[in-house]
Amino acid sequence: MAMLFIDNSGITDPRLNLAFEEYCLRNLDPQHDYLLLYINEPAVIIGRSQNAFQEIDHAFVRQKEIHVVRRISGGGAVYHDHGNLNFSFITKYEKSNILNFKKITAPVIKALQGLGVPAELSERNNIFAFGMKISGMAQYSTKKSIVSHGTLLFDVEMQDLARALKGKAEQTDSRGVPSVRSRVTNICEHLVGYMDMDTFKNSMQDSIFAPYGGMREKKLTDKDWENIHLLSKEKYHAWEWNYGKSPECRIRRTARLNDCRIDLDLMVKGGIVKNIKICGDSACGNDMEGLEAVLTGRRYDIDEFKRALCSVDLQCYFGQLTPDKFANCLCGCYPEES
Repeated sequence: MAMLFIDNSGITDPRLNLAFEEYCLRNLDPQHDYLLLYINEPAVIIGRSQNAFQEIDHAFVRQKEIHVVRRISGGGAVYHDHGNLNFSFITKYEKSNILNFKKITAPVIKALQGLGVPAELSERNNIFAFGMKISGMAQYSTKKSIVSHGTLLFDVEMQDLARALKGKAEQTDSRGVPSVRSRVTNICEHLVGYMDMDTFKNSMQDSIFAPYGGMREKKLTDKDWENIHLLSKEKYHAWEWNYGKSPECRIRRTARLNDCRIDLDLMVKGGIVKNIKICGDSACGNDMEGLEAVLTGRRYDIDEFKRALCSVDLQCYFGQLTPDKFANCLCGCYPEES
């Protein structure tokens, strides 16, 4: 079966690239195999069944304006930036291909080995080299096609990766699938000579298509791109997909603001605060029920909380505490007390 390359026109918006990938999976002729290669601007891409409120450092992600986007496949959260190359193989649905990562990663591993990287598939279906992880894999299938996709850590900002994927040390009880952390390394650090991302991408592409006699391309139509942009807008830009699809969870945290200890206990379902209990040692000593009522039924979202708190006289509860600071506290975007 022939493999065709689909160019994404240099798009780096992860919300558009994930729509591009899903559209190709669901709409292209399954009698062909397809390869997608793309690079995203800084983003945390979480697995389909993960809890967005648990997996990331919200304060850091917000400060650095890092996208948070949910993908359709399972697995753990990964960090993308301009130093990360993403690959997607779209193949015809066959039972023998389900979770057959040895078969799927073979051309990628061969291409890496051709660059002198001793890549191999681990027991957890990740690609390792030098004893460290350089690629993670996930998969999703429809009735006719399968997408098997992964990352290649070529020259990623490792400090940003570590910070973005470091959830707060709070107690979160969730049915979501937690990420399994591994030691990671950049491929470029182990190459003999200098190589930039464009050269690396072209090298991987040439190696993967070599068995097919060179690259053949499938060009998407203007109508295809119109539909991709629509899918991106309606799904991957939507809070309801990226955060609202998080499994039900209980979040408990403690913070100290304005010399007042605040204990929070929230039940969140579908991204909505279903119940909240607030306790504090403020000298004001007022009952918290009114404040809890204002926050119940709201999105678990900083901006949503800020809007709601503008109508509340927080001085009655916590003295000079501002709506911005309390909203940050609610979402874990404020230093917490251990």
